[in-house]
Amino acid sequence: MTDKRIVVVTGASRGIGYEAALALGRAGWHVVAVARTQGGLEELDDAIRDAGGSASLVPLDLADPARVDELGAALNQRFGRVDALLGNAGLLGGGLAPVGHIDPKKWDQTFAINVTANYRLIRSLDPLLRQSQAGRCLFLSSAAAWKGAPFWGLYAASKAALNALVMAYAEEVKNFGIAVNLLNPGPLRTRMRAQAMPGEDPETLATPADLAPHIVSILEATDGRSGALYDFPTLSWKKLQPPQ
Repeated sequence: MTDKRIVVVTGASRGIGYEAALALGRAGWHVVAVARTQGGLEELDDAIRDAGGSASLVPLDLADPARVDELGAALNQRFGRVDALLGNAGLLGGGLAPVGHIDPKKWDQTFAINVTANYRLIRSLDPLLRQSQAGRCLFLSSAAAWKGAPFWGLYAASKAALNALVMAYAEEVKNFGIAVNLLNPGPLRTRMRAQAMPGEDPETLATPADLAPHIVSILEATDGRSGALYDFPTLSWKKLQPPQ
């Protein structure tokens, strides 16, 4: 057990997940860091401990539904609650391609991580979030979900599906003290961005470390805002609205 607020961060071994987990650890949260890469998790653990924080490391492939289900049971046994979930892990889908040329295997893999894993996480952690006095969930979306840009069909479709799932969950738990929101990080200096835009100068982009304090603020928010999207490029909150 711990008196600290407990946050589960997926994709915590690098990029946005790493910097968010580190910032949360510095802010006094106990970080449950989830990722496939053991080495990256150990580096994160060292950084959090050097900053005076604490973490639990969970080497886990989110494509394994049984392991995701087990995560909730393990956290229940150890902590009895979860105060926040940062659903950060995601896949681009093996590069950009016309819809008619999307590889079916890549389609399944991308939806398994970007959509299904987040559904399984919600299913696994929902009972523990309800034990928190102020549960918070934040999931990484993308402007690709509503822009209709060519060659982004796979990634865009997965993020649009995630948006729909998260907004439904936000409505379902709004009377239980759980605030559920989306985050559009915009163009950041990440490995995924470099994969999608290989000719772009990374020095022109904001970094995951720039975004991290905003994630901490959202997860610590006391205003109870729910069912909305925080747009980092404009530093503003938006309601997801159907096209006019």
